[in-house]
Amino acid sequence: MDLLTRAIQFAAAAHDGERRKGDGSPAVLHAMEAAAIAATLTDDEEVLAAAVLHDTVEDAGVKPEELLSRFGPRVAALVAAETENKRRELPPGDTWRVRKEETIARLRTEEDPGAAILVLGDKLSNLRSLSRACRQKGKAVWLDFHQHDPAQHRWYYAAIAAVLAPRLGDTPAFAEYQQRFAEVFGTPDRWEEE
Repeated sequence: MDLLTRAIQFAAAAHDGERRKGDGSPAVLHAMEAAAIAATLTDDEEVLAAAVLHDTVEDAGVKPEELLSRFGPRVAALVAAETENKRRELPPGDTWRVRKEETIARLRTEEDPGAAILVLGDKLSNLRSLSRACRQKGKAVWLDFHQHDPAQHRWYYAAIAAVLAPRLGDTPAFAEYQQRFAEVFGTPDRWEEE
């Protein structure tokens, strides 16, 4: 069985029964969508496997060591680059901003180009979901998240775009990211990191 197929099967089992904030869809569908977006940018099987697995440690309780032993060092490193330190001993709303700042900082310094592809796949999938949820629930959608202030979410997605634009700004996936961002938050004057 090839690496991607094994990753898909593993992610499906890890996310079994898990639902997403915002739209309540099965979490495994987000993992698959992130990988499908990444596949428009690369055919690198390790990047695609990492895209499928990107939330398994953060949200499904998989140990990083298990990803390393099952999928190898690069896949495990790419997932680690996309995994937040949730600081589970603290209320999630209290740590939201620092977790997002850490994600942006890691993305800025990550040398593996697969990391940017993985982040674009994940965040574009998130924006698609947010766009649907905003149309269905309006402003009430923000109550489904630990951070209730849409301005903070806008800052985060704009900061991600600012880091991704030099690397992936000429891709159709990034163009869709801009479109979905505008649907959810309005059109930015320019991409700013802060």
